[in-house]
Amino acid sequence: MNILEVQSLVAGYGAQDVLFDVSIYIKPGEIVSVIGPNGAGKSTLLKVIAGIIKPRCGEIFFRGENLLNSHPWDITSRGVSWVPQDDKIFPSMTIKENLEMGAFLVCGDISKQIEEVCVIFPQLKDRMRQLAGSLSGGQRQMLAIARALMTRPDLLLLDEPTAGLAPNLVHMMLNQIREITARMNSAVLVVTQSLDAVKLSDRGYLLSAGLIKFEEKTDSFLANQDVRELYFGGQVSTET
Repeated sequence: MNILEVQSLVAGYGAQDVLFDVSIYIKPGEIVSVIGPNGAGKSTLLKVIAGIIKPRCGEIFFRGENLLNSHPWDITSRGVSWVPQDDKIFPSMTIKENLEMGAFLVCGDISKQIEEVCVIFPQLKDRMRQLAGSLSGGQRQMLAIARALMTRPDLLLLDEPTAGLAPNLVHMMLNQIREITARMNSAVLVVTQSLDAVKLSDRGYLLSAGLIKFEEKTDSFLANQDVRELYFGGQVSTET
């Protein structure tokens, strides 16, 4: 059974629709990428799944349960965590306090969760008392994702996780995303413009003007002419 099914989704802001009849699916443990031009509706799609924006019509099923009309905290409690592109951390809190905030739905001792996310993000382990606001951009991104993992989600929604990072940090971040699926068996839906992030994925969706234009397994996705020419300069190697 698919862990997530989005069916015929229409959503937007005010009177303006941004997504039109969007349907996607994700299998357990799968990494799926969504690419497209600015304004295509990629971030809006994640916000609708996370319960931040209410759709005008359509269905969203997570593990067979309909998420429509669910509050964001209810969706989180069911096993969906969202990491937005901006405003991801609490800068005046320490790293440990940020992680504790991410575990607000967890009852009892959370030391095992902290230990587990620090295995994936070892850069955080020895900085627990450091203020999050003093971290570098890459470290902030690691903390944001680590905090989202504190509830051990079955589905992780990532909005441009490598944006603004140096190339060496991009590869580190993508390896850590791969480790998330390996260690926690979490499915990942990632909005990205990074070729390396698409290569990491099992499948890709091309979203343009609020419509799904193309969907395929990664090799076939990167071989598509529109994907190659519009987003990756025409020359794409599928080697990682």
